[in-house]
Amino acid sequence: MSRIGRLPITLPSGVKVDIKDNEVTVTGPKGELKQIIHPDIKVTMENDKLLVNRPSDHREHRALHGLTRSLLANMVTGVTNGFQKDLEVVGVGNRATIAGKNIVLRVGYSHQVEVTPMAGVTLGVEGTNRIRVSGTDKQIVGQMAAKIRGIKPLDNFKGKGIKYAGEVVHLKAGKTGKAIGAK
Repeated sequence: MSRIGRLPITLPSGVKVDIKDNEVTVTGPKGELKQIIHPDIKVTMENDKLLVNRPSDHREHRALHGLTRSLLANMVTGVTNGFQKDLEVVGVGNRATIAGKNIVLRVGYSHQVEVTPMAGVTLGVEGTNRIRVSGTDKQIVGQMAAKIRGIKPLDNFKGKGIKYAGEVVHLKAGKTGKAIGAK
């Protein structure tokens, strides 16, 4: 039995779950999320708790059991608290500014890069070097943060670019002719 899949999902007050065939809809104070689940996996609701069950011990069913439970737990968390990821813009002259719903990045290119948020995501800037991506769907928040980070990934030699907050960067030594020794 999957250790993650067998855990019940407790529903906080104000969260409603609607299960129709193989589509689960979770509604809460921050919004509504829908997820289509595999037809073999059964989701039931008992006493304000969601339970995920699998029909057999086949490899595919075991994999889907834990996955489905994690997706549903993320949906419940998303409609109650939401998710957020913070990014840092590192480097002299690199900065982020907000223009309406979009973010304008100056990260060493000859032009400014304008980032438009995906549906269900809000972007914010704190100061000039911190970007906050927030929303209800964990997958979309992570995808948007990865898209922003991909604009100017961190340089391993100088440590400049866009990184996740708290990301540890190990800088490489680089090449120098002085270290080898001149003849």
